[in-house]
Amino acid sequence: MTPRKRSTVLSERQKKILEVLDAFQAEFGYPPSIREIGKRANISSTSVVNYYLEQLKELGLIDREDRVSRGTRLKKPNQAPVETIRIPILGRIFASKPVLVPGSDFQYYDSESMIDVAASLMPLPPKSSKSLFALEVQGDSMIDAMVNEGDIVIMLPTTDAHNGEMVAVWLEDKEETTLKYFYRENGRIRLQPANPTMQPIYVDNPASVRIQGKVIMVIRQVGGLPS
Repeated sequence: MTPRKRSTVLSERQKKILEVLDAFQAEFGYPPSIREIGKRANISSTSVVNYYLEQLKELGLIDREDRVSRGTRLKKPNQAPVETIRIPILGRIFASKPVLVPGSDFQYYDSESMIDVAASLMPLPPKSSKSLFALEVQGDSMIDAMVNEGDIVIMLPTTDAHNGEMVAVWLEDKEETTLKYFYRENGRIRLQPANPTMQPIYVDNPASVRIQGKVIMVIRQVGGLPS
């Protein structure tokens, strides 16, 4: 079998962030903040900006000083071997009590909202990755699972789940959505938070729980940096 050919260029967003770092440093004599990078690169989520900066650091293109304001500096020019997968960000998912959202399919973000994920980091083969979608987390019910407010979860579409998997569910009878661990037990569904201060949600009618997808990756917001 012929090996799959890999791309040798950066994604457009990665290149844009490198251009922002270069131009800002030249204009002001110091690096931009996370929010300034996002504004100039047209990325509204600071967690997404942090994710791209971590990718660029791993590629050796920038230096970052964690916990230091304006601690990101361009290291070298903007080309390096990398293959990325573009995943659409379809909306927010509530890691809290179930919250009413406008529609059950999450698709109320701008159609151009995307996130680029390094193919080498994906737990799935490229063919399976084409159906993935991303959601931005709101709430703190999954903090013990290392899923915090502002994080991005990468979802594999599915209508079924095994006990213990973290899923996005639509509670059809209540028209509400939530992110929780999923369990079938005693003829009902338990939606379990990963926060000791919160109680599980029990659903007596399993047919009213529509699984939208399961979490396969979490893109975490980097702490200690300005937003």
